[in-house]
Amino acid sequence: MEKFIKGMSLSALAAIGMTQAQAGEQEVRDAMASALPQYTIDQIDAHEGSGLYTVTLENGPVVHVTQDGGYFVAGDLYRIDGQQLVNETEQKKLAQLENIPESEMVVFKAKNEKAHMTVFTDISCGYCRMLHKEVDELNDKGITVRYLAYPRAGVGSDAYNEMVNIWCSDDPKKWLTAAKQGKSVPDNKCTNPVASQYRLGNSVGVRGTPSIILDNGKFIPGYLPAAELAKELNL
Repeated sequence: MEKFIKGMSLSALAAIGMTQAQAGEQEVRDAMASALPQYTIDQIDAHEGSGLYTVTLENGPVVHVTQDGGYFVAGDLYRIDGQQLVNETEQKKLAQLENIPESEMVVFKAKNEKAHMTVFTDISCGYCRMLHKEVDELNDKGITVRYLAYPRAGVGSDAYNEMVNIWCSDDPKKWLTAAKQGKSVPDNKCTNPVASQYRLGNSVGVRGTPSIILDNGKFIPGYLPAAELAKELNL
């Protein structure tokens, strides 16, 4: 996030300023497009509680913009609820993930499920492979592991094509495990969610793998051993 802020020129910051007393989505869209032309706006939503607009940038951060387009904040939006802080940005991320059917994931289901975690994974990253070796231990603890595809090199890369092969195979669990062991996967083609999962990962803040989202809404940007993940889930 610091690189994102430092990379903006003073002229870009100035371009965000607008003089209209009242503004709406189009004014916010115009201001962001002028100040940050390197990003494509994926989605703009009005946030009623704060009066801000939540702007999701494709392959970039989520920012919150004032109604006049004059100011924005890059980072999570928190709501004060009595004596607690509620991270609404993380809640939104979790809601997006929970709307994905498990039929589009590669799921290692716990027999006695007490919790689940969703993991954006690549097939070649070392820490992804370390985590995958602990799937049985996680399952034994009652934690279901649900994988989403995040080929770090992007859509069209070798890793992307390999993940398409996995998702389109007759046994995605078997072939995902094989790929994480360095084995090749037979070519398979089908209508698949790999590209959309990669874009979703970018929109919710994934910048590396594994990126783990627990079912309590906590976002863990990296590897944690099974025992520590269980503690995070109060198991």
